[in-house]
Amino acid sequence: MTRAHRPRAAIILAAGQGTRMKSPLPKVLHPVGGRAMLDHAIDAAEALGCERIVVVVGDHSPSVRAHVVERLGEAAIAVQDPPIGTGHAVRAAEAALKDFTGDVVVTYGDVPLLTAADIEPVFSGENCVTVIGFEARDPGAYGRLVMEGETLAAITEAKEASAEVLALTLCNSGVMAAPAALLFALLAEVRNDNAKGEYYLTDVVELARKRGAATRVVHAPEDAVMGVNAQAELATAEALFQSVQRDNFLAAGVTMSAPDTVHFSYDTEIGGGTTIEPYVVFGPGAKIAGGARIRAFSHIEGATVAAGAEVGPYARLRPGADLGEGAKVGNFVEVKNVTMGPGAKANHLAYLGDGDVGAGANIGAGTIFCNYDGFFKHRTMVGEGAFIGSNSALVAPVTIGAGAMVGSGSVITKNVDAGDLALGRGEQTAKPGWARRFMDSMRAKKAGMRK
Repeated sequence: MTRAHRPRAAIILAAGQGTRMKSPLPKVLHPVGGRAMLDHAIDAAEALGCERIVVVVGDHSPSVRAHVVERLGEAAIAVQDPPIGTGHAVRAAEAALKDFTGDVVVTYGDVPLLTAADIEPVFSGENCVTVIGFEARDPGAYGRLVMEGETLAAITEAKEASAEVLALTLCNSGVMAAPAALLFALLAEVRNDNAKGEYYLTDVVELARKRGAATRVVHAPEDAVMGVNAQAELATAEALFQSVQRDNFLAAGVTMSAPDTVHFSYDTEIGGGTTIEPYVVFGPGAKIAGGARIRAFSHIEGATVAAGAEVGPYARLRPGADLGEGAKVGNFVEVKNVTMGPGAKANHLAYLGDGDVGAGANIGAGTIFCNYDGFFKHRTMVGEGAFIGSNSALVAPVTIGAGAMVGSGSVITKNVDAGDLALGRGEQTAKPGWARRFMDSMRAKKAGMRK
């Protein structure tokens, strides 16, 4: 079996308590780019072609366990209890991989920017221990990688390093790969005779050298291997993620006059030729076809926008919104689970929830789809070319036929046939002179109170 065809597995360490985050949400479930950091790590493992993925969790975070089970199943769980070091954490996954023959990479649930492309080089060695290293701008407290030519001689923690070693800038990311049998055999020899009484994964390198096994380093960018342990670091990771996304979309032909103000999710899709104005936020699930225009201060999540459509400014598209070619959703319009046909318009101050708007239909300002009866959601169907007057309430379930009109200020509770005009408002009456007499009376009363 050649190395290119050797099976791959990933062990993702996610048992840390994350106390520095000072948040009720477990550290690895904090999002970057709208996706939990742990899911970014799982995504990378899947993109590497890992046929087995084991996530090491702690008993203190049942929500992390539930998250992994929902995505990967119970077989992907290994429990570290108590947490006594990274080496101990990796050994917790040994039982789950007891029948696995192939290469194993150890990654982390709090390193959200590490991609499959960054990790892939660890699998290019033959029967060796491989560590991902990075050149640090400020090595600080990072462990240093001491090299002898092309061989990794040692991983030395900063607090134990000599001045000569501290001068090194090649640092340890913590990501390590080795054949499964070799990795677990070495971990069985790791001892905890240190100040913390913990079992360190980094000790594997020295033990491998004593066995005569090869040890080496592959390189990744510092930003890719940054770990997140506190809210400030989470914000930095988010900023780095957004920077990469912006560069990618600009390179793909998306026009952004103020890219630093536009925020993307991990799965945002935008076609070339699209224009995005400042201060737009894309939540998960946004798909924008080339040639659309997204105007300023809009929020789009779980929605699809076709070519030539225009959104905003100040519009909100929620999950299930689907805008056809040339459709228009204007300022202060919210659309949820509604399909709008080609050329359909809702230009101002409307709520469209659960329904369909036919091609060329016009939804007037202040229109509301009354979709919820307190217990169930219902749909509103507006036919092609229909015209809904301003300040109308369409009480679902209701259908407005093609080419029909609804008079402004109407409350519509019954279906309207194609081509009909529907009026659902009280009759206007006038009382001549009433307003003048009332105001004169009130003014006189108010003047009397001042005396």
